[in-house]
Parts: sequence; C-alpha cells; structure tokens
Amino acid sequence: MKLLEKVKKMSLTQKVLLLAGGLLIVLLLWRVGQVIFKEAQATNGRQPAVAVVLSRIENGLIRDVGRFSGTLIPKSQFVVAPKVSGKLKKLYVDIGDKVTRGQVVAQLDDDEYQQQVAQAEADLKVARANFEEARSALELAKKDLERAVTLHVKGIYSDAQYDAAQARYQSQEAGFKVAEAQVANREAALETARLRLSYTRIIATWETGGNVRYVGERYVDEGALLSVNTSIISIVELQPITAVIYATDKEYFRIKVGQEVIVASGVFPDRVFHGQVTRVAPLLRETTRQARVEVDINNEDNFLKPGMFVNVEIEFDRRENALMVPYSAIVSRGNLQGVFLADLENKKAYFKPVKTGIVEGEKAEVIEPSDLSGFVVTLGQHLLQNGMGIILPETGVQADSSQSGNEFSRARS
Repeated sequence: MKLLEKVKKMSLTQKVLLLAGGLLIVLLLWRVGQVIFKEAQATNGRQPAVAVVLSRIENGLIRDVGRFSGTLIPKSQFVVAPKVSGKLKKLYVDIGDKVTRGQVVAQLDDDEYQQQVAQAEADLKVARANFEEARSALELAKKDLERAVTLHVKGIYSDAQYDAAQARYQSQEAGFKVAEAQVANREAALETARLRLSYTRIIATWETGGNVRYVGERYVDEGALLSVNTSIISIVELQPITAVIYATDKEYFRIKVGQEVIVASGVFPDRVFHGQVTRVAPLLRETTRQARVEVDINNEDNFLKPGMFVNVEIEFDRRENALMVPYSAIVSRGNLQGVFLADLENKKAYFKPVKTGIVEGEKAEVIEPSDLSGFVVTLGQHLLQNGMGIILPETGVQADSSQSGNEFSRARS
C-alpha cells in the first residue's frame, strides 16, 4: 500500500522513467536467457568425447563352474571297544599309526578268562566220562533186554521179568541221552570260554574299503580298567577322503552323482586334488535351504586330513571356442543388454545388443551375434550413448585401427 501511495505522488516524468527502467531490465534478462539457451543447444549437439579403456573380443575356453566351500571328513570312521571287561594290559598302536585289516591293536589281562577255559575243559572231561559210563550201561541193558526177549519167547522168563529188563533198558537209554546232552553243553561252554578269551585280544577289522587305515584318537591308556564297549581308539579311513559341501536349490539340480570335481586347499596353494560326487541328499534342509553333497577325493599321499577346509569346483558346462568379452563391458540401455563397440578409425562408440551365456569370473560368453569382433569399451561405458565420440588410450589399439574401422562399420548395421 505504501508503494502504491508513493507511485501516485510521483510526477508524470518520474512515472515514465520508472516504466522505461523496468522494460530495460526485462529486455536484458531475455537476452541473457537466449544466449544461455543457445549455448546449451550447441553443447548438446556436439556430444563431447568420453575417455575410455578398451579390451579385445576374444575366442577361447569358458566354463560354467559351481564353486563351493566345505569340510573334510573321513571316508569312514569307527571306534574300537572291548566285548569283555578287564584291565588294558597292552596297547599296540597310538595316534597316527597305520592299522591293517585284522590287526591286533590291544590286549586285555586274560588270566581270569584262561582259568575259565581250563575249568570248562575239566567240566567237559567229566561230562565225557559220564557219557562213556552211560553208554556202557546202555549197551549192557540192551543185551539184557535182548536175552530177556529170547527167554520170554521160550517161556523161561515171566512177563514180570521181561518188563523189568525192558524198564532197565529204557532207564539206561534216558541216562545216556542226558550224558550226551551234558557233553554238548560242556562243549558249548568251552567254546564260549575260548571265545571270551579271544575277546581279550582286541582286533580292528572292517568289511569294505582298503586294507590300511589310521588311528585317529586314543581314549584310554594302558592299565585302565575297561568295561564292555568302552572306547579305546578310533579308526579312520583317509583314502579316499570325503568333502562335505552344501548346495542351494540353484545348484542342487545341476549336481549329479559321478561328476568330476577339482578340490583346492589353502594349506597347499600350489596343489589341486581330483575327485567325484558320490552322494547327493534327496532333500534340502528347511532351516538353511541347502542340500548335503559328498565328494570323494583321491588322497593317496595323505596330504588331506579330516577337519580341513577346502574349496570345491564342479564343472557344469564348457565351451571350447566361445566368443568372449569382459563382463564389465556389458551394460544396459533401456530394456536391452549389450556392449559398446569401439570404431577406432572414427573414434566413436556404438551400442550393440548381445545375448550372453556362460559367465566365468571376469569373462562372459556372447551367444548372439556370433560374428562380433574388434574392441569393446570396458571403462567409461556408463557415460556413453550410441554414436558418441571416444578418447582412445595412447597405446595398445592403434595397430588394429584400420581393420577395426571396417569391422565396426558392419557392426553399426
């Protein structure tokens, strides 16, 4: 309101000068804006060149490899324990020692069991003597019965005498059978005593696998009193050795029993080991969404030990003469995936849509187009648009510029 009152108080000359000044300011601002707009248009039209790094498109081997980490476990492992109780008299092996199939690894104090064998042998002798006595008595009773039958037929023996002879025979026959059973019982008791005595010699044995294994752990020392099934040592099989890995559902359906694998360990950086998949779990764990996979590894030199961490590579597919570009060269423009091809002659970059296949590390396979060649932009491509100028590196590509110009003129089409 105050500004309007001041304007009303101005003279006509002052009002004219104020209006002229306002028009001059508007004209000046319009001219400045017009200059800025023209400069922006000129800048956009020029599309300034972008400094880039190039890499050659190559042909070579590319593999589709699954990489996993896992832990080594023995191929098989069991604990050696006594079948009878007693004092551990002698332990013949210790941690790390070789054990062959059927080897005696420990000895229990066997005095008590030897005494039991001696007692069983004596009991068997008594039973056999009783058996011989019963057999002699049976033979006499049989002869008496035969004589009684003959005399009874002739009427010399009465029915009572015949019945008495027959009863004696039957009694002796029953005694003979009892003596025979006692002999069998004592023989079985002797075999049991001998078997228990043999159990004092503790033997490591197994049914399958190689003949040589190793002592993994020792649980007791000599002189210890052991009860039945007390752990003495553990036996492990190291050839082959097993690696346990876990696969997600993405790799799970690509892993098959019998696939060849390459195994590496950080402990032996200059050595690789070979093996194959032997077991694939039929389910994925709900908690981890992973499945257990077992790989048997050739370990003839016993370099690998249970508990070590290993890296496992399983090759799913390979291309011997694949068309490859650096994975960093692949960019997206709109809904298309492609690379920027460098026209070295005209110093321009042109976007070329591609279809990729196997990706291995920093390399990516190009499936389509199959005739791609020359150089691709691997650094600075995020600043490029189709047809933009590029600033080439000072060295490394000039020798191929004439050939690349023709190649990229075809690529533009």
